[in-house]
Amino acid sequence: MHALPLPLAATAQSLGEGATELPVVSLVGGLLVLLVLGVAARAVAQWLRIPDALALVTAGAIAGALADRVDLLAPVGDLAVTPGVVFFVFLPTIVFHSAFGMDGRALRDNLTPTLTLAIPGLLLSTAVIGWIVHGFAPGMGVVLSWPEALLLGSILAATEPVAVLSMFSRVGAPKRLSVLVEGESLFNDATAIALSRVLLGVMAAGAVGGVLLDGAVQLVFVFLGGLAVGWVLAFAAGLVLGAVRSDALVEGTITTVLAYLAFYVGELTFEVSGVMSVVAAGIVIGGWGQAKISPAVHEYLKGYWEYLAGLANWLIFLLVGLTVDFGALLESLPILAGVVAAMFVSRALAIYTLLPLANRLSGQEPIDRGYQTVILWGGVRGGVALAIALSLPESVPHRDLFISLTTGAVLVSLIVQTFTIERVVRYFRLDRPQLSDRLAQLEAQIAARARTLAEIPVLEEGGLFSRKIATEVRGRARAALDAERRALEELRQEGMDRDQERRLLYLRCFAAERSQYYRMLALGHLSERAYRNLTHSLDLQIEGVRHQGRLPEFTLHPPSGERYETMLYRLLERVPGLRPRVERLRAVRAARDYQVAWARYRGDQRALSDLDDLAETIGAREEVVDELRAYYTYWYEQARARLDQTAELFPEFVGAAQRRLADRLALHAGEDEIRERVLAGTIPEGVARVMLSRMRDELASLTRTDAEKLLVGPEELLKNVPFFARLPPEEFAVVADKLRLRTAPTGDRIVTQGRAGSTLYLIARGVVRVTREDAGVSRDVATLIAGEFFGEMALLHGGPRRATCRAVTPCALYELRRTDVDVVCEVCPEMKEALEEADRVRSDELQALAETALDLV
Repeated sequence: MHALPLPLAATAQSLGEGATELPVVSLVGGLLVLLVLGVAARAVAQWLRIPDALALVTAGAIAGALADRVDLLAPVGDLAVTPGVVFFVFLPTIVFHSAFGMDGRALRDNLTPTLTLAIPGLLLSTAVIGWIVHGFAPGMGVVLSWPEALLLGSILAATEPVAVLSMFSRVGAPKRLSVLVEGESLFNDATAIALSRVLLGVMAAGAVGGVLLDGAVQLVFVFLGGLAVGWVLAFAAGLVLGAVRSDALVEGTITTVLAYLAFYVGELTFEVSGVMSVVAAGIVIGGWGQAKISPAVHEYLKGYWEYLAGLANWLIFLLVGLTVDFGALLESLPILAGVVAAMFVSRALAIYTLLPLANRLSGQEPIDRGYQTVILWGGVRGGVALAIALSLPESVPHRDLFISLTTGAVLVSLIVQTFTIERVVRYFRLDRPQLSDRLAQLEAQIAARARTLAEIPVLEEGGLFSRKIATEVRGRARAALDAERRALEELRQEGMDRDQERRLLYLRCFAAERSQYYRMLALGHLSERAYRNLTHSLDLQIEGVRHQGRLPEFTLHPPSGERYETMLYRLLERVPGLRPRVERLRAVRAARDYQVAWARYRGDQRALSDLDDLAETIGAREEVVDELRAYYTYWYEQARARLDQTAELFPEFVGAAQRRLADRLALHAGEDEIRERVLAGTIPEGVARVMLSRMRDELASLTRTDAEKLLVGPEELLKNVPFFARLPPEEFAVVADKLRLRTAPTGDRIVTQGRAGSTLYLIARGVVRVTREDAGVSRDVATLIAGEFFGEMALLHGGPRRATCRAVTPCALYELRRTDVDVVCEVCPEMKEALEEADRVRSDELQALAETALDLV
C-alpha cells in the first residue's frame, strides 16, 4: 500500500524507462532545456494571461514533438517519467511547501471539519466519479472494472485550491475558512494517494471483498503511521534547528533533509504514508519549529520553499506535455467530457453536503452558500492528480488512458475554473476588500507619498539635481497625496461607523503588539515557546475582532479544564525517577509565564504609546479611543501586577532575569557598534566576524531562563510555617526528608474538588485561592498565603477533595503524603494539632457554604 520502492540513487541516475541508463550529460542537458522551457512558458502565460500550467504543458508537448528535429531539444526526447521520480523527487517538495506555510494551531482548532472534508469528502467524490464512469464508459467503447473506475475517481478527487486561497487573501475572508480549505487540500492529497494504493492492491489481488476490507484497515494504518513518523522526525529536526544561529545554508539544508527523509522513511522503512509524514513534518516545523528557525533566516526559507515547490510543479507539467499522447487525448474526448462532468458533480455533492456538516461539528460561524460555491469552483485539479496518474505502474490496465484523462481533466479544470473564478467571486460580492483593508491600503499609499516628499530635498542638497525636475516630482507627489487623503476622508465618512472604527483601531494596536513581540524574540528577550503563545493569542484576538466584532473569551488557554501540559506532568510524576525532571519542567513553565507577562507588559505599553497616533490615522472617535485605552490600561496593570508579585515572591529569579536582560542589551549594542565600524572601514571584516561570532555565542548562552531560581529549599518552611519554627535542625532534617517540592505556575489547578487525594500541601511561597462548588454555585472559600496549608481533609479522612485550590501567583509548595504524616507528626506534635484544628474549622465553614448554596437554589 505504499509507493514503489525505488532507491533515490537510482532515481537520480535514471529518468528513462525501467533501468535504462541515461548519460549524465544528457540528463543535465534535458533538465536545462526543461528549465529554459519553463521560463519561456511562464513569460508567455503572463503575457497572454493564461494559467501557467496550460503554457507549461503546451511547451512540453511542442518540445517533445520537435525533439527529433531540433538538436537543442534532443535531450528532452530521452526523458520519461517513472513512479520513483514523481514520488521521491517532486511530491515531498510540493507537499512540504504547503504544510510549512500552514498555521498548525489554527489547523488543530479546526481539525474535525478539516478531516471531515478531506477524508469522507474525498471518499464520497471517489465513489461518485467511479459510479458515473463505470456506468457510461462502456457506451464509449471502454470497459472499466469497479476497482479501475474507483482508481480514476481517487486520482481526480485530489484538489489544489490555489485560486480560492488567493481570493480569500485578497478579500480578507475569515482565517478559519482559509485553514479549512488549505487543510483539506493537504489531507485530501494524502488520502487520495493512500486510497489509490489500496485500489491498486485490490486490482492486483483480483478480488474486492476481503482485500477491500484489509485495504481500509491499511488506509487507517498508513495515515496515522505517517503522521507519527513525520512528527518524530520534525521534533528531532526542530531540536537541531534550535542549536543553529542565523545560518541560512544549514537551516535550509535541515528542512530539505527533513522533507525528503520524512517521505523516504515513511514509505520505505515503516511502509506508511510518506505524504502524511511530510504533511506532519511540515506542519510541526512551520508551527512549533518556526520559532526554532533564526528570525533572520525565516523569510529566506519561505522564499526557498516557494521556489522549490514552484520548480517541481513546472517540471511535472512539462513532463506531462512530453509524455501524454495528444492524439489519444483527442480520441478520448467523449469519455473525457463524462469524466469532467462526474468530477464537478462529485465535488458539488461533497461541498454542499459535508461542508455544512463539518461546520456544525465545529460549532463555529456558519459558512454561507456563497463561500461554499467559491470553494467548489476554486478546487482546481493540478500537479498532485497528475503525479498520482504518472506514478501508476505499467501493469495497470488503461494506464495511458488514465494519464490522458487526468491531463485533459486538469487542463479543463485550469482553463474553465481559473478564468471564471473571478466572476463567481463577483456574483457573490466577495471581490471587494473589507473596509479595514481598503483603509490600510490608502494609509500605506499616503505614507509612501509622504516619504517621497521627504526624500526630494535630499536630492536637491548636492546642487547637481535639476530643480525643475525636483519641482515636477514634488508637484505630482503632492497632488497624489491630496487625492489619497480626500479618498481616505470620503471612505471614513462613507462607511466608518463606531463599530468599524473600534475594530480597525484594535487591529492596529494588535499589529503594534506583534511587532514588539517579534523584536523581543529577535533580541533574545523572549523564548520561542513564549513567542508562539503570544502570537497565537494575538491571532485569536484578531479573528474575534475582525469577524465577530468582539474579543474572544480566552486566548492562551481555555477557561475550563486543565491545560494539557498540567495533565501530562501529573501522569509523568507517577513514573519512578521522573519526579525531579517533572518539577524542573514545572519551574520552566512558571518562568515562561513570567516571560509572557513581561512581554505583554511591554506590548501593552507599546500599544498605549502608539494609540493616539494610530487613532489619528483612521480618524477614530474620542469615545472609541477611550474604550481601547481603558482596555489596554487594564491589561497593562494586570501584567505589571503579575510581574510585581513574582518579584516579591521570587526575587532571586527576577534578579537573574534582569541581569541577563542587561547583558543582552549590552551585547546587542556592541554588535551595532562593530557593524558601524566595519562600514566606516575602521575594523577589518575578518576581525569583525570573529568578534561578532563570540558575541553570538555569548547571546546564545543568555537564552536560558534560570528556572532553578524558582526551586526553593525546604528551609523556607522554617521561616513561614509556625509549627516547624521551633524544631531543632536535626529534627527538621527528618521532616525535610519526607517533603516533596512542587512548583505551581500562576493559574495551575493544584487540587480539584471531587477528585481523590491523599496529599497535604504546605505553602512556602505564593498565594493559593480555595474555591468550592455546591448545587451549581461556585464560591471562593479562602485565600492562603506562605505558611499556611491545604489538603488536610482528604489526608485525614480519605475520600474526594472537598474544594479546588488554584495558584493565584507562582507558588513554591511542599507535598506530604499520607504514608509520611505519622513520621512527621511524631517529630512535630504541633503539626498534628494544627491539622486537626484546621480540619474542624474548615469543615464547619464548608457545611455552612453548602447550606447557603442550597437556600439560593
